[in-house]
Amino acid sequence: MDCALIAGIPHAAPLLGPLAPFGIVSFAVFLGLGYPRLKQQRDEIKFNAGLFWAHLVCVAALVLGNLAAQQDSGAWLNTKPALLLSGAVLVLGVGLAALACTPLKVWIATVRETSPVGQYATLAGVAAWFLRSPSQWLWIQSSAANTYLLQVMTFRSVQGVLGFLLPDMVVDAGPFIIGTPRFTVSVGAPCSGIEGLGLVLVFTSVWLWFFRKENRFPRALLLIPCALACAFVLNVARISALILIGNAGAPEVAFVGFHSQAGWIAFTLVALGFSMATQRLAWVKKPAGATALPAGVPFRPMVPRTVEQDKAAGESPATAAYLIPFLAILGASFISKGASGYFEWLYPLRFVAAAVALWLFRRDYRTLNWRFGWAAPLTGVGIFLIWIAPGWWAHGDANSPLGPALAALSPMARAAWIAFRVGAAVVTVPITEELAFRGYLARRLLGREFDEIPFAQLTLFSIGLSSLAFGVMHGQHWLVGIVAGLAYAFLLRHRGRIGDAVAAHAVSNLLLAAWVLARGNWGLW
Repeated sequence: MDCALIAGIPHAAPLLGPLAPFGIVSFAVFLGLGYPRLKQQRDEIKFNAGLFWAHLVCVAALVLGNLAAQQDSGAWLNTKPALLLSGAVLVLGVGLAALACTPLKVWIATVRETSPVGQYATLAGVAAWFLRSPSQWLWIQSSAANTYLLQVMTFRSVQGVLGFLLPDMVVDAGPFIIGTPRFTVSVGAPCSGIEGLGLVLVFTSVWLWFFRKENRFPRALLLIPCALACAFVLNVARISALILIGNAGAPEVAFVGFHSQAGWIAFTLVALGFSMATQRLAWVKKPAGATALPAGVPFRPMVPRTVEQDKAAGESPATAAYLIPFLAILGASFISKGASGYFEWLYPLRFVAAAVALWLFRRDYRTLNWRFGWAAPLTGVGIFLIWIAPGWWAHGDANSPLGPALAALSPMARAAWIAFRVGAAVVTVPITEELAFRGYLARRLLGREFDEIPFAQLTLFSIGLSSLAFGVMHGQHWLVGIVAGLAYAFLLRHRGRIGDAVAAHAVSNLLLAAWVLARGNWGLW
């Protein structure tokens, strides 16, 4: 493997990449099936700070090694022995994290007392590993495959859709090129629908398992092929819309914005529709308190549930107030990014969407304590310093198209965009993210009636898992995002007030905004 290529990717990827499907799927299945047993042993689960610090040492070693390899492509860190060593360090770090959150004896007891779960998890992981390459015949051409069913179906479907809209289509079935004289695309791996179908299959399977007591089987299983069909149709619509946008004279928006967001928009729509169907369709969902499958239940359309029905289903009616503002930001970001090129000119839409959602649920937040003490801004300063530290090492934060794009705007438009960006970072984002990740997720992991659980009762497990989700949401800044999530959560647990977490979050974002504007490190935005 070329050294420059190795230096540009995480060190352990060449070693662990082929094993990732096995590890991820087997662990997910084991955790999903064995969670009830782990929950029963909650009193025995103690957080081991020493092992967790050792885990952080492994993470720091990998990060520093990868940064050093990027600085010098000829260094020893780019050799195969170094790759094997970094892979071993990564495995060690993952193991230490697992043992820090859950003692070894609890893991062993869970495996022993749920032996079929371990077998199912292993079989699922092996199946995922074997299907990793054979499944590609559906899309990607290879010497061993004479037909590429999914690729041909998608290509022909796109051709059929565009045939009604574009009279001057360019179609070359050999390399699967389709478009117009002004704009063409190759329906290949980047436009693949296999990843989306896989995500939908995993999501629907996990969802039905999680809500297995609330749904009628086997009729609920019929929703899975319906969801897969919707994913395929939306993928055809995505490629067709991509060509139409490019042909209309916006190739940058088509490739940079729409192409990168449309897939996630489609998956979100399918996941949302599937979850609503399992919760609202009387043909699929059991009546509250039902223990058997009633015969001859007629089909009924989706209808809203009352607060009493939500309580009967076990979910707190406060869920919407904690999640909808965050989901509003996600939905607005899909629209703003999908309609933009390298510059997200519709970013103010995120601020407006969050502000409207927060205003609609303002009465639900009156019971929360929004006061904060001196520890909150100090925590925010610390997180800010941690956030900008990687940029000092790699010197890459300034390489962003955002700066030139802002410079090209008129002074009034530039000032307005920056005002919305700073306003979102300091006001709406801290409130919505703290409500979603600390207010909801960290407590929902402890019980369905999460809003009745005091913040001081957050466990190390719920703090760690919610912080991991918070970090993953921050993309390339995932590591510092996890650290920030941990800091906000521990502050929240210590003070017992959501105002402290929001204030710390707002201060760190405010200082980061000032840093970006003063130094031009646009990559941090």
